[in-house]
Amino acid sequence: MGKTPYRVKAGQSQQQDFCQSLEHAGRVADFLEFAELMCLEAYERNESCGGHFRVEYQTQEGEALRNDNEFCHVAAWRFNGENQRPTREIEPLVFENVKLAQRSYK
Repeated sequence: MGKTPYRVKAGQSQQQDFCQSLEHAGRVADFLEFAELMCLEAYERNESCGGHFRVEYQTQEGEALRNDNEFCHVAAWRFNGENQRPTREIEPLVFENVKLAQRSYK
């Protein structure tokens, strides 16, 4: 066994294991909260664009159907407290040098 940089008191190892388990559980909880926000965002977007594809929003050819009139913005979700639904905040995007257009990925 290798050297440890500190002295281990009786019972300290179990406590450290417990604390590390709590830390890992907190990380899992963070990932689940993030996944929930991603699902909320996907549900709110009534369009298909790039990697965000919804079957109900596609062209006759099966391509992504954009909706730039309603979704030309950046969105973030505001935390409103425990057990409260977050609020979706949006900031419009303005493109001066790029023309938004339907793209084909075929």
